[in-house]
Amino acid sequence: MRDLATLPKAHLHLHFTGSMRPDTLRDLATQYGVRLPHALVDGDPLRLPPTERGWFRFQRLYDAARACVRSEADMRRIVLEAAQDDAAEGSGRLEIQVDPTSYAPFVGGITPAVEIVLDAARSASAATGTEVAVVVAASRTRHPLDARTLARLAAQYAGEGAGEVVGFGLSNDERRGDTAEFARAFAIARRAGLASVPHGGELLGPGHVHEVVRELVPDRLGHGVRSAEDRRVLDDVVDRGIALEVCPASNVSLGVYEEAGQVPLGALVDAGAQVALGADDPLLFGSRLVGQYETARREHGFSDTELADLARSSIRASRASSGTKRRLLAGVDDWLAAG
Repeated sequence: MRDLATLPKAHLHLHFTGSMRPDTLRDLATQYGVRLPHALVDGDPLRLPPTERGWFRFQRLYDAARACVRSEADMRRIVLEAAQDDAAEGSGRLEIQVDPTSYAPFVGGITPAVEIVLDAARSASAATGTEVAVVVAASRTRHPLDARTLARLAAQYAGEGAGEVVGFGLSNDERRGDTAEFARAFAIARRAGLASVPHGGELLGPGHVHEVVRELVPDRLGHGVRSAEDRRVLDDVVDRGIALEVCPASNVSLGVYEEAGQVPLGALVDAGAQVALGADDPLLFGSRLVGQYETARREHGFSDTELADLARSSIRASRASSGTKRRLLAGVDDWLAAG
């Protein structure tokens, strides 16, 4: 079997804080005198029920990790290490997602927070050879006006290259907020040429996928796996060309499926969906990008040819330049030929 770490791919679903290395989190916690919950340092992937109580526990752990990020230097370290880890796993393009609101108090506001991440992304791209672009994300737990503010900020830095904003997202508990109330923020982002990349269809079912598609007009959908439960919804996603950022480790850790083999990866691919595998929050879920490809191989029986198709799908669904896409797609062909 070919080495999946050398398969060129794009990584389109990775959260800023959740990308942290466990050792980095420990270092920052020591530096700031923060006592970390055992679940963040025990080395075991989370296993939570798919309930509001389960999400509450996940969010508390995520917030505990985020509380250790308190300076520009911390932010730059996270971006660089994310790029280094992706480069080691064959990712030639990383589109990392960040909500700058969380870090604004430590660096003077949301604008400096965004600019720090973008500058760090440019530096990390040069240092690692992996292009790092940014998705600015709003939260469902805050007022939709906050989302519009973030969309306008993201629009100021719109582009396709390293250190530029390529998309606008919406994250946090899918059960919170009114999806329709965020539509104006996504319209602002689309007018600036940004990809629409909201979360949807992980904790909630195909009805939520339909709602997000109708109201937010996504180019990519964070997760979207539950669309497999309604063929009409799945066919609509396929017909619209919406890529699905599928994160098997997240699905299992958050209790959506009991085991990785139950994630409907094959059903999505067989229906014609564009699937881009992602690690989501490896700090909490215990598995990085290559681990998701290993799951596709081991649990779903994907051949190397089929794994190469997944990599191609991730590259095509990215907002990378046509030149970058050609280079990475050629690398996928070389990976297959070398076998």
